[in-house]
Amino acid sequence: MPIQNLNIYPSQLAYRLPAEWEKHEATWLGWPHNKSDWPGKFAPVPWVYAEIVKRISRGEKARVIVECKDHEKQALDVLRSANVDLTNVEIFTFKTNRGWTRDSGPLFVKNEDGIAQVNFKFNGWAKYHDYKKDQKLSGFISKKFGLTNFIPEYDGAHVVLEGGAIDTNGLGTLVTTEECLLNEKVQARNPGFTKTDYEEVFKNYLGIVNVLWLGKGIAGDDTHGHVDDLCRFVNANTLLLVREENTSDDNFGDLQENKERLQDFKLEDGSKPEIIFLPMPDPVIFKGQRLPASYANFYISNAAVLVPTFDDPHDKEALGIIGELISDRPVIGIHALDLAWGLGTLHCLTHEHPAV
Repeated sequence: MPIQNLNIYPSQLAYRLPAEWEKHEATWLGWPHNKSDWPGKFAPVPWVYAEIVKRISRGEKARVIVECKDHEKQALDVLRSANVDLTNVEIFTFKTNRGWTRDSGPLFVKNEDGIAQVNFKFNGWAKYHDYKKDQKLSGFISKKFGLTNFIPEYDGAHVVLEGGAIDTNGLGTLVTTEECLLNEKVQARNPGFTKTDYEEVFKNYLGIVNVLWLGKGIAGDDTHGHVDDLCRFVNANTLLLVREENTSDDNFGDLQENKERLQDFKLEDGSKPEIIFLPMPDPVIFKGQRLPASYANFYISNAAVLVPTFDDPHDKEALGIIGELISDRPVIGIHALDLAWGLGTLHCLTHEHPAV
């Protein structure tokens, strides 16, 4: 049975938050079922998921969460029709509100002895009210795999955090945004928290010794500033930051301000990170709404780097930049225009389960 450990911090046992490019045992995905996430555009979404599962399962297990037997049958029918080899696909039945496992799932930490979970509180991005099923996902996973749970508390409160709000190089440096974690008026996760409070939590529970604070996220982001649409580590000392060239675009000023902040950033060893810029696609608008379309929402699986594409002239450039920086596995574009209507793409719907 999993252990709920409240008396010792993971960092005291040398646990750390690994980088995404480190070897995975599996990737968790929630098979789509909530049609309100893609109103009027749900039909193509399972087929995009099938392509994602196909690519991931070539290098690790794809652990697919379904609602019930009928939902499992629907998922398997699509996967078989898309010619997905099911040998490396595992099905788990667990009722969820939505399928964004990046945010509702646990943060896995590792040390020389194995894997444990840090189960931050999920509260529907401090925006939605239907999240109580998703809130139980971490406990479901730990029970299935017998993993120790660490419950991150600060001043007696269970700390709220989503996986998409942070990114790490695996060596103790983490990047996040003030807009997401510190805003007190819009989608406030932990009201009253300061940078120092978060840094203490990250140190104790994730082994983080160095936090890089960016300002705002991208326009259209339903999460109010998740960093996985904005800035990502691609190796221990290189950050990719999205950049907008159009001075009249809503993103231009905020992304310029983030670029200026990066000039002063240092890594955990005191060195300066290398900064590489990713283009932004042209604005993606559907039914009058700006969607959070960003090439930074890529996912690094064992077998390939999956990058969202948007039928945009910048697609090829973005794939080329990421391919030059991550050369130990192929970089593959996944059509994400339909996914983006759900206000998230590839990184948002995947969650790596590190290998021991």
